Amino acid sequence: MKKIMYRSIPVFLVIFIMFSGCKKDEVKQQEADNPYTPRIFDNLRIFAAPRIINEGETANFTGLAFSPASKVKISWKVNDKEMSTDTAYKFKPAAGGEYNIKLDVTYQGTTTSRSTKVLVSPSTYQFKLYTNVVLAELTEDGTAADLVWNNITHLDYQVGKVAADGSFDASKGNVNQRADEIVARAHINGVPVILGISGRLSGIDGWAVYESNDFGTAIRDNAKMQALVQSVKTYVANRKMDGVDINMTDINSANAPANIHAIGPFLTALKAALPQNAIVTVTASVNYQHWEYPDLSAATWVNIHAFEDNGHNFPDSPVGQSSSYDFMVSGTQIWTKFHLPASKLVVGMPAFGLRYNTLNAAGHNASYGSYDYMTYKAIVAADPAAAGKEKADIASGVYYNGIPLVTQKAAYIKANGFKGAYLWAADYDATGSNSLMAAIYNTLK
Repeated sequence: MKKIMYRSIPVFLVIFIMFSGCKKDEVKQQEADNPYTPRIFDNLRIFAAPRIINEGETANFTGLAFSPASKVKISWKVNDKEMSTDTAYKFKPAAGGEYNIKLDVTYQGTTTSRSTKVLVSPSTYQFKLYTNVVLAELTEDGTAADLVWNNITHLDYQVGKVAADGSFDASKGNVNQRADEIVARAHINGVPVILGISGRLSGIDGWAVYESNDFGTAIRDNAKMQALVQSVKTYVANRKMDGVDINMTDINSANAPANIHAIGPFLTALKAALPQNAIVTVTASVNYQHWEYPDLSAATWVNIHAFEDNGHNFPDSPVGQSSSYDFMVSGTQIWTKFHLPASKLVVGMPAFGLRYNTLNAAGHNASYGSYDYMTYKAIVAADPAAAGKEKADIASGVYYNGIPLVTQKAAYIKANGFKGAYLWAADYDATGSNSLMAAIYNTLK
């Protein structure tokens, strides 16, 4: 009988035989059932935020890695049009505007995408035509998102803070390129941007702080004043702004007369330093201190702070409207009678209200600490019907300018030949049909 010999088969040989028996279409089916998603590695975070550049500059999209590294199909698109299939892309726009940049990476029919925007500030721009100035004042905390460009003709960005030593700080405009975005979007929409410079402001109402002399001290000293002029000139040029507003509010101190008198030489020096076509304005009060203002006829125009009568916020003062129609009219008449023609004046209106938190037994304001201010958009948020009124039952009552009142004021401004109106502040305004800025624009246009 023949002896049968048994031999063991190595494991690797068994595996080889098993895979050798698999059909090629089974492998393809497994890949189809488990597709590989391509990946984009953005270690430099070039897609993390929108870019803001000037026309003629280049936005570089480099430093990316992909997986599977050399097998993906790459497509760079600008406003949905393919511009490159390289691993990196350099975008150099031919004109100002906002552009959508999209990167598609595809492998075996599966696509991964990244996208961002590039805002390009135009090198040349033409300002829109207007009959009356409709000026939006934007505080240092405001952004481009607070503005509706169709509702304004000019923008005053109050971002420059003047210290007593004559130094100038506009650092809040550097946050997330805030100032660059504001200027770019304004110029794309044909709106000139004015740099607003001030000392310390009192808060929501944006006016005088008791015994504050920062700005006044700086411009009363010739050396400090000249240094300030040069700093402002440099900033305006670097940021491509179109002018400056001198918002010197140091009028609530013993040095108020000297502070106000110093505006004249400062205005002269600033106009000499800036381009000939620069807009240079002054913001001034309409109270008894109007007598202290020097000749401001060299200014492009003067903004008059014709709101807040300060007659309703003393202890035991009657509650009521501090920014009435009559107060605005009397303020404009002071300036037209004693200072400048109406055609040189832009009249202010408030986008905030005086809120009473505590009243005394007589129903009057209780004390200096019993009131504060509330932005118009906060008032509308608390009372949806507030836009059509000028008093809302919030706390112990808040008095403000609603759409009927600002429309009445704007009609007076237009009928009496004033240069225009401004709103303090655009970032306090509500949106849509509740917007004060829209109501002013539609009346003055």
